[in-house]
Amino acid sequence: MTTTVWRFSDGKAGHDAQSQGLLRALQERVTVSAYSIPVGQSGGGFWSWLSGTYRYGARLPVPDLLIGAGHATHWFLLAARRRWGGRTIVLMKPSLPLSWFDLCIVPEHDGPLQAANVLSTLGSLNSIQPCRGHDSRIGLIILGGPSRHYRWDSEEMLTQLERLVRERPRKQWLLTTSRRTPESMLRPLRDRVEFQCVPYASTDSDWLPARLSEAGEVWVSEDSVSMIYEALTAGAQLGLLKVQRGKENRMTSAIDILVERGWVGAPGQWQLAAGPGQTLNEAARCADWIKDQWLANH
Repeated sequence: MTTTVWRFSDGKAGHDAQSQGLLRALQERVTVSAYSIPVGQSGGGFWSWLSGTYRYGARLPVPDLLIGAGHATHWFLLAARRRWGGRTIVLMKPSLPLSWFDLCIVPEHDGPLQAANVLSTLGSLNSIQPCRGHDSRIGLIILGGPSRHYRWDSEEMLTQLERLVRERPRKQWLLTTSRRTPESMLRPLRDRVEFQCVPYASTDSDWLPARLSEAGEVWVSEDSVSMIYEALTAGAQLGLLKVQRGKENRMTSAIDILVERGWVGAPGQWQLAAGPGQTLNEAARCADWIKDQWLANH
């Protein structure tokens, strides 16, 4: 039997990575027919739900599962279920009551949520594939930048990078940036001989997953929380570069949970943590639950 999945997308890369990660994991376990449905930021989903006339799916097979990440997808998930049926899966702490959805997959750093329809995960889901072919000669550095949760200091980060390549020499160091990395950080990086600098603007969507699959160890600035979970999912040894925190919040809480459980060492600690002896693959774990609980007799 084929499981029909409607995946709702608000067009944001981080949200799409979550829903695509779960969809890919499901496709590895059951036969899936998948359809991506774009949603806008307007209130169209609410009115479709209220009227019970969600027309978008009229030419699609009736869904078994409706998946969405991002607040903009919530009313569309509910509207589609009301009109066409299927089970709703929301990939975050929803802005609407938990009980309105069939399954809520929520990172535990978003707060303890106790309900029969909640699966708690260590971080957000992603679409990275675990890999065992890591090359110990290659090191990868991923830099973030200023955010409302962290105070970025480019000079301090350059000092850490100099110490990193001194403390943990590798035959090849690759360094990449993000959209948040300031120009004040980029200028001195381009002239360094210790590593090859590949700015975010020079990469495509396949570049980072490929590098994560091959690097023997990965160092990420602690403000780049989604990159940290992606590196752990890839199975790489991981270290964190320290960034000055603002107020304690769910992002800093996420880092503290990883340190406490031994997934990573404390930010700025140059010896890599031994880790819990397993690869982090939360998309696979959630897909297993859906298969076993909902699709076993499908």
